[in-house]
Amino acid sequence: MKVSIIIPVLNEAEHIADTLVSLASYRSQGHEVIVIDGGSNDDTVSISEQYADRVLYSDAGRAMQMNSGIDEASGDALLFLHADTRLPADAVTKLIHAVEDGYFWGRFNVRLSGKHFMFRIIECMMNLRSCITGVVTGDQAIFVSHESIEIVGAYPRLPLMEDVVFSKRLRKLGWPACIRQQVVTSSRRWEDKGILRTMLLMWRLRLLFFLGVSADRLARQYQ
Repeated sequence: MKVSIIIPVLNEAEHIADTLVSLASYRSQGHEVIVIDGGSNDDTVSISEQYADRVLYSDAGRAMQMNSGIDEASGDALLFLHADTRLPADAVTKLIHAVEDGYFWGRFNVRLSGKHFMFRIIECMMNLRSCITGVVTGDQAIFVSHESIEIVGAYPRLPLMEDVVFSKRLRKLGWPACIRQQVVTSSRRWEDKGILRTMLLMWRLRLLFFLGVSADRLARQYQ
């Protein structure tokens, strides 16, 4: 089974090399790494061209970038990875086993890179919530079988909450495989904006989205 690892990027020159180098072993096994740039004005593209199978160009917006990757992917399964997220060593093996066991889609447990004790609580809440609700965030490295994309379609073209809507569509096919191995995601946004402030903002945005506030309006608040 071939896996396509799809990475949307925008001005990620500081992080993208480490991420792509960590995926070199998967490329040597016959899997592919596709980077989709959303208009970077730093060295993201030139760095990515050294370590990815393909570098594509798209309008900015994670959903649109990932959909561009979906259109070009040749894998039997697709793994959506943030530019600042590292996979565990056996990630692709675990993914393949989950798909072969009949799961249409799934995700990994997440660990935030920061050392503050609050991050351990946040991680636990994120992992538990996704297993209970079947709603997954991009930080958890969502993966899907190619068959799933053919059934539910690509990511919704939303500026925010695209992962939530995508998860709910996939959930109609079945519950996600919740793989315990951890992906490590940078905690920089939490540290830059404040842990408690960021957590409350995320909760607020999710609640407003549940209550019907548009993703466009929420995206402006998020930014």
